[in-house]
Amino acid sequence: MRTVFKTSYDADINYFRHGAQATWYMLLLAIALILPFLMGTFWIGEMTNMLIWAIAGMGLMILVGQTGQASLGHAAFLAIGCYANVLLQLKLGLPFLLSFPLAGVIAGLAGALIAMPMTKLHGIYLAIGTLAISILTDDLIVIAEPLTNGVVGLFAPTIDILGLQFDRYATPDRFYWMVLFVAVAVVLVYRNILRSPLGRAFAAVRDSEVSAQAMGVNVARTKALSFGISTAITGLAGALMGHFAGIFNNETFNIIISIQLLLMIVIGGLGSIHGAFFGAIVVALLPQAIAISRDLISGFVGGGTVAIPGLESAIFGAMLIGFILFEPMGIYGRWLKIRTYFELFPFYRKDMFRRQKSYLKTERMR
Repeated sequence: MRTVFKTSYDADINYFRHGAQATWYMLLLAIALILPFLMGTFWIGEMTNMLIWAIAGMGLMILVGQTGQASLGHAAFLAIGCYANVLLQLKLGLPFLLSFPLAGVIAGLAGALIAMPMTKLHGIYLAIGTLAISILTDDLIVIAEPLTNGVVGLFAPTIDILGLQFDRYATPDRFYWMVLFVAVAVVLVYRNILRSPLGRAFAAVRDSEVSAQAMGVNVARTKALSFGISTAITGLAGALMGHFAGIFNNETFNIIISIQLLLMIVIGGLGSIHGAFFGAIVVALLPQAIAISRDLISGFVGGGTVAIPGLESAIFGAMLIGFILFEPMGIYGRWLKIRTYFELFPFYRKDMFRRQKSYLKTERMR
């Protein structure tokens, strides 16, 4: 049993609860750094894909998990970041070190501009509005064929940083380390946002807009900032996704990606950085787990391998329904309960995590 005593206000904004937790995270980072020496090319690619999904999940988590604003249109900002990054390199000749952050800035500005007319929307209406943005972006990519090459798509050039080449196929280990560096940087930015007054404003808007406004929080500006930061991080993930895919077009960032992103953070655990990573592990490794299980079953029964259309979506949907019914806090929420049980044993109470009402009476009809 570990008891953490808080002797100053700084304890609430520290990066880690205690030294042991910091040690575990440093060990996890060390393992992540040496993974390319322990795995083959295929699994390095899968780990890279998982990290890219985690970055996109953190972007959406800021909006949905921290600010409570539902979005079904983040695939549009993945596309904006991806196309902006590649076009800046191909059309303007900018190096990756400039095009990559600029792609995030462009996606962030697009998100902030779109958020302005949507700050009055709530719940399902906001989700429908963002869904329309995703559909319109798909059409705009096709319409802007002279720039985006339409349905044919664009090829992402090999990344060159100070003379070093970063390519998914030619140098998968370098590409993995680059994506890992971006993921760690996004985690640090995310963590610092949560420690700042802006992060507290996000939480206030999420829990009760009426109470947040009464405490002096500018709700409209806070929502716009949340959209901007969220879409900027998502744009960075889109830029990396383009280089990971190699070639992409409008169908690469369809509406299914938006839905998958939202389901991913729900399964992982809303409102936490850990939830984005847990959800990304499920999304990235589920297809491979299904393929391996299918091959094992086929080898055991002696039959041929049979591909069942829609099996991945069906399993993903079943997992979502299961988590909503039995563990609304997601994978990370379940881990918190297990950890708390051992920390407080034998004083753990069953109702410690009983779900509370999310809205005040004044907001139930909004």
